[in-house]
Amino acid sequence: MNIRAIDFLVIFLYLATVLLIGFYLKRQAAKSKNDYLLGGKSMPFWMLGISNASGMFDLSGTAWMVAIMVVYGVKSIWLPWLWPVFNQIFMMVYLSMWLRRSNAATGAEWMLFRFGDRHGAGLSHKIIIVFALLSCLSFMAYGFIGLGKFIEIFIPWQVVAPFVPFDVPAGYTAHCYGVLFTIFTACYALLGGMKSIVWADMLHYLIMMIVCIAVAAMAYSALPDAGHLHVPTGWTDLFFGKDLDLDWTKRLPAAAEKLKKDNFTPFGYFFALMAAKGILASLAGPAPNYDMQKILSTRSPREAALMSMIVNIVLLPTRYLFITGVAVLALLYFNEPGIANAVHTDFEKVLPAVLNNHIPSGLLGLVLIGLMGAFMGTFAGTFNAAQAYFVNDIYLRSVNPGAGNREITRVTYISGVVIVCVSILLGLLARDVNSILQWIVSALYGGYIASNVLKWYWWRFNSSGFFWGMLAGIVCALVCPHVFEGTLPLRYFPLILGISVAGAIAGSFAAKPTEMEVLKKFYRTVNPWGFWAPVREEVQKDEPSFVPNRQFSQDLFNVMIGIVAQTAITVAPVFLILKLPSETAIATIVFLGCSAILWKTWYRRLPQE
Repeated sequence: MNIRAIDFLVIFLYLATVLLIGFYLKRQAAKSKNDYLLGGKSMPFWMLGISNASGMFDLSGTAWMVAIMVVYGVKSIWLPWLWPVFNQIFMMVYLSMWLRRSNAATGAEWMLFRFGDRHGAGLSHKIIIVFALLSCLSFMAYGFIGLGKFIEIFIPWQVVAPFVPFDVPAGYTAHCYGVLFTIFTACYALLGGMKSIVWADMLHYLIMMIVCIAVAAMAYSALPDAGHLHVPTGWTDLFFGKDLDLDWTKRLPAAAEKLKKDNFTPFGYFFALMAAKGILASLAGPAPNYDMQKILSTRSPREAALMSMIVNIVLLPTRYLFITGVAVLALLYFNEPGIANAVHTDFEKVLPAVLNNHIPSGLLGLVLIGLMGAFMGTFAGTFNAAQAYFVNDIYLRSVNPGAGNREITRVTYISGVVIVCVSILLGLLARDVNSILQWIVSALYGGYIASNVLKWYWWRFNSSGFFWGMLAGIVCALVCPHVFEGTLPLRYFPLILGISVAGAIAGSFAAKPTEMEVLKKFYRTVNPWGFWAPVREEVQKDEPSFVPNRQFSQDLFNVMIGIVAQTAITVAPVFLILKLPSETAIATIVFLGCSAILWKTWYRRLPQE
């Protein structure tokens, strides 16, 4: 165990600071429901953007991305398209503005804005609450298990056991650490609401910037050139063909076994399916979690778009400096006992193993703060979103609509305790990070996509269609892992999508269209492009001066340029640390060129409010 007293002191000071932020902002958060859940919609876009990026810099995801960087090399930057990472480009270009124009407090409240609340329209409201809570709890469990696996390498249980008055069963050490930090995170999130989360995230991001640059500099200094990495041919290549053609058999058999276990072959077909799923997921807009809550917390539609832009700029280069730095150090020193013994065949332990063996004391404390803060930020934001749905869309809507501020505060605290307990239980049942991540992004979100694409772009889609499409998708997501046991969730994503599309369309035509007055209000306020001709005609009858959205081609062009720019800004720091100057220069030029185009075709055309 390389962690020293100075590292514990640094960690303690950070945790105390975060808790003080929660206490300091407690009174502001208690002013109203919107102050607690949305920060009063008073925070600037750049703070919300950095906070959102900080929340996405999650520990479990970072450990997974380090693992795939070690095994897949530069090609690993495509695998986060599973989430998909480029959904932030769709958000930046147009969807954040569409969403923010609703003035809703949650995704479920947005459903009432889109479908109304008469003749069974509340079905969409109810099903999105179920999905939101299920996805939030799943992400909290995902972070829970990742944090525990991370901490147990630095602080082995045998060091703690003499001071604990109970025994922990074998294999549950990670879960025990997860419970401890989950409870702490819930405390400061409960106290200060959205504002405390944003300010804590700002502190965390500042620390992570220092950590990422320091780790990247260490790796850059330790690596003479890319040829000194004991990796297979093609590891440093960005692009690929039908197959990856990475032969680890003689160099690192454990990596070859991981490639086989991941079953992403043939990679070209897997990538096509992943990209198609990612585009559909991006067209659906943000899932009802912390990302959506940050967008709804912005001051205007323009700032909502700029917030999503900030996420791309501050998250990806910083994160990949760190990921590549750790991967390089792992590959240079993998055969050392400290790393090899810790990892064995579980590459999700590469990150903590490298940090434990190659980061000096003092800096190690900052690294641990950064990565624990990553967990805390993700967990706190998701926790806040789950509370929002419980309080705003269950309690205030169905139980006690006339509740006063004191009663709302009490219910908020109670719901927070319940949510934390359930997330801990789910975390105790989770096997590993990758399995729960694959289920969330490929199965659960596969059921989300159909209904949430149609709600934006098709006027005839109604609450009944949304309900049956979502229900079919969620049921399939729960059943398919048992029917297709051992199968990668992305491979049965088309089945989930097909069933949920059928449910959505059949449900829509089985019920009356949404009331025209509701549709007109939605269309007039949001002004989306898509299949809205009957509604557009009615709006223009009332308001001949109304100008409909004709920006489909322009938005599509900006999305494509944005994805190229995002890929370039992601891969540039990777090539920089690997000391590949030509590739670094090309990636930088591509990013700058795409940015110049977007400045003219996107930024200058943003609404001023």
